[in-house]
Amino acid sequence: MLQQQIEKRLHEAFTPEHLEVINESHQHSGPATESHFKVVLVSSAFNDMKLIQRHRAVNEALQDLLGQFHALALHTYTPEEWAKKGAAPASPRCQGGAKRA
Repeated sequence: MLQQQIEKRLHEAFTPEHLEVINESHQHSGPATESHFKVVLVSSAFNDMKLIQRHRAVNEALQDLLGQFHALALHTYTPEEWAKKGAAPASPRCQGGAKRA
């Protein structure tokens, strides 16, 4: 399962304090069951990294999997940021195709 592969890669690359890989494909149009994912990743590996550097690092860790899904929403935090924020923002509703409720 693709979701499990993503989780495994991110655990190996970042040793996260908190990790959520959420399959949001059901919220989008199309037949794919693993097309849209939301990742909430909290790791001290992100200390001193700008947001774009964090996202590049995640994309690099998942490089050979990126062609297997359509969308990846990344929410990357340091432990300190996560302690202040406590939750990732809600995902927006699908705006394309024949939207599913």
